[in-house]
Amino acid sequence: MAIRYFLIRAVFISFAAVVSLPVFAGEAMVAQPATGPDTAAIEDVMAQQQAAWNRGDVDDFMRGYKDAADTTFVGSSVRKGYRDILASYRQHYATRAQMGRLTFSGIDVRLLPGDDGVVHYAAVTGRFHLDRSAHGGVAKDDGVFSLLWEKTPSGWKIILDHSS
Repeated sequence: MAIRYFLIRAVFISFAAVVSLPVFAGEAMVAQPATGPDTAAIEDVMAQQQAAWNRGDVDDFMRGYKDAADTTFVGSSVRKGYRDILASYRQHYATRAQMGRLTFSGIDVRLLPGDDGVVHYAAVTGRFHLDRSAHGGVAKDDGVFSLLWEKTPSGWKIILDHSS
């Protein structure tokens, strides 16, 4: 009985080890939990965004987004293009009271290496909270987000923001 238990356990552990190994599709590597300079750089941009928001500076907050026509924000609707996203923020958060105080929590950064093993993208998830006394076009004060980041020559930039 003890030998049978040992064999079943050994098979299970071996199976679990094989299943949990990194998966390679061709030469592509899977997402990795993030540590190191890329993670720190993304977290720094988010801290700068939070500080800019809390100063009431939407333009500085938007520096964390890639200034491109295909940058996308998904919320109650889909907005494409840096300029359209900026205009929407300005419209929906027109006053300092409507912006309130922003905090991020539960931030999880996953680096996404390419076929060459080099990280060019990252996925970031977390929660946001707005502590504010007035509401503009957006009444939601709490929610979750998923962000797709691209490593650009000017640093890490958001290219897709899904906040709800």
